[in-house]
Amino acid sequence: MATAAKDYYAVLGVKRDAGAEEIRKAYRRLARKLHPDVNPNNKAAEERFKDVQEAYDVLGDPKKREFFDRVGFYSDQAFQQGAAGFEPPPSPGGEGRRPPPGFDFGGFDFDPAAAGGGRRGGASFRDIFSNLFRGQAEEPEIAASDLEFQATIGFWDAIRGAVVRLPITRQDKCPQCGGSGVGAGRGVCPECDGKGQVTQSAGGMKFNLRCASCGGSGKAGAVCPRCHGEGRVPVSETLETRIRPGTREGARLRIPGKGNWGPNGPGDLYLVIHIQPHPLFHRRGNDIHIQVPVTLTEAALGATIAVPTIDGRALLKLPAGTQNGQRLRLAERGVASSQHAGVRGDQYVEVQVQVPKVTDERARELLREFERLHPEDVRAQILSAGAEGAR
Repeated sequence: MATAAKDYYAVLGVKRDAGAEEIRKAYRRLARKLHPDVNPNNKAAEERFKDVQEAYDVLGDPKKREFFDRVGFYSDQAFQQGAAGFEPPPSPGGEGRRPPPGFDFGGFDFDPAAAGGGRRGGASFRDIFSNLFRGQAEEPEIAASDLEFQATIGFWDAIRGAVVRLPITRQDKCPQCGGSGVGAGRGVCPECDGKGQVTQSAGGMKFNLRCASCGGSGKAGAVCPRCHGEGRVPVSETLETRIRPGTREGARLRIPGKGNWGPNGPGDLYLVIHIQPHPLFHRRGNDIHIQVPVTLTEAALGATIAVPTIDGRALLKLPAGTQNGQRLRLAERGVASSQHAGVRGDQYVEVQVQVPKVTDERARELLREFERLHPEDVRAQILSAGAEGAR
């Protein structure tokens, strides 16, 4: 969000008691009018469009709107903290009072020096806003994160299952400082008295900000020589994980607690599986596809032939008149499912009819005799279709 208080009602052009539907309509009308696609190369419209989006993000959310109405400004950090750092100044009667809704602090500077009283260590309102909005970005805290690694396994390992050993490097909690980043002799931070926060005042308003001296840890001391203040160190190890039978290409396996460490615990590691191809078997899901050559006689007269499967040889019956490229199914000869027990794919056999090489006159004569006995114009259909299209 912006670093200066804005009147979001004025940005959308609605009254403070406007209903949710009125706010939504105002936003949609302005968004269509100011969209960059409608106003190319118009910086003013682009900035106005951003302001409209920002205003609707706050006023379109009931909780954010209530916070804005109560406090008079909005920031993600202050909202997430539940405005715990905001303490309205006491009224003469002793009860807290709130700033009027939509109060704009942009034209005020609460610096005592500006009033002629000299600077006595107080912070200007703009200084505090600067800290409030920039502190997190300048001093990010360590956060856990997930890791992803690729692993290539053999075809048979994916079919039957296997144990994969994978060397990895990840960020783990520093064993010397326990993740604090502080070296020996650490103690309570004198700036915040161990609370991790400091209170700054401006114009009768108080804000709780993260302590810049200790980064919010509440501790002070020398930087840890092992992790150089990072709180974690790189660790190399070899992971062993079991690949289940029937694992598919691109499967993403989760290994809990083997990601990068953070104060709330480590992230997870995800292992993406790639499978090496097989020269004979081609896998599609849980089905196996294979091309098998047959003789002209086997295809014409029919036969029972032996074909390879992932379990060994199996018998396949070729019906008489089997055509080249025809696919036949061997039920439940595919891969066992890794997700559903007792479920197995099929194997599909694509027939490749091999035309014999005729090397003697007797064989030629027999083929000619066969043609005389079974005359057939195999190209009649395509010639007819081609002639029709040429007309």
